[in-house]
Amino acid sequence: MMHTKSESDITSLDPSSPSRPVYYVQSPSRDSHDGDKSSSMQATPNYNSPMESPSHPSFGRHSRNSSASRFSGIFRSSSGRKGGRKRNDKGWPECNVILEEGKYDEFDDDKRFTRRFQALMAMLSFVVLFTVFCLIIWGASRPYKAEVSVKSLAVSNIYIGEGSDFTGVPTKMLTVNGSLRMNIYNPATFFGVHVSSTPVNLLYSDIVVATGQLMKYFQPRKSHRIVSVNLEGTKVPLYGAGSSLTASNDGTVEVPLTLQFEIRARGDVVGKLVRTRHRRQISCPLVIDSTSAKPIKFKKDSCIYS
Repeated sequence: MMHTKSESDITSLDPSSPSRPVYYVQSPSRDSHDGDKSSSMQATPNYNSPMESPSHPSFGRHSRNSSASRFSGIFRSSSGRKGGRKRNDKGWPECNVILEEGKYDEFDDDKRFTRRFQALMAMLSFVVLFTVFCLIIWGASRPYKAEVSVKSLAVSNIYIGEGSDFTGVPTKMLTVNGSLRMNIYNPATFFGVHVSSTPVNLLYSDIVVATGQLMKYFQPRKSHRIVSVNLEGTKVPLYGAGSSLTASNDGTVEVPLTLQFEIRARGDVVGKLVRTRHRRQISCPLVIDSTSAKPIKFKKDSCIYS
């Protein structure tokens, strides 16, 4: 059974008609992180054919417009929920950034100061401990003084005669040659010593008639050493002091002399940082017989050690 179309129906189906019915499609929003759902309304015109219906997929301009409409709906729902956020030039909603007050440089400066202070305190502690250690070692090494013992003096030549000095003044002359032997002991248990001496002198009435020098050497810890010093004096003018020197009936001349010198000992306990220095002054009175060739031996109480 066929129905005839009325004029009004033909008019509504005419594509050129200016008044078309419009319907709206509601699509769910994807911006639902907090559980809030919103929708965007899209105006869609009426289509004349089933192919133009929204139920059929289309990859043309309508597809691009639809996806853009959905994304715009997300931002609209977001802005609507927050009460109208401001947007930047790209359409993205702006958010407020909370700026923390203060500067991190202050914390860095505090850390640097703390590290420098700790390094300074560590250095000072090391210096103090090392100084105390050196003082303890120095105090422990002080009692260890080098011990000197004069053994003998062998006179090889002694001569008393008349002569004149370099100005031509007549006076008595004395010539003495000999060798002095002595024992040096280092009692230190943990360091050696460097041994030296002042000039070893034979004096007649405060006049040096013979002299010698001990060669410097190193002596290990807890050790003994016998050293020799050659004494020489040739034609030493005695001036007025020589008037008391007279020969006896048998031609023997006894010459009273004094042996004087100083022994120096230096111990490097901790390198050159901690050193000990000791000095021993020795004075030995003696009498030389011009006719005797026997060496003069010294007892413990024959010399003064100071």
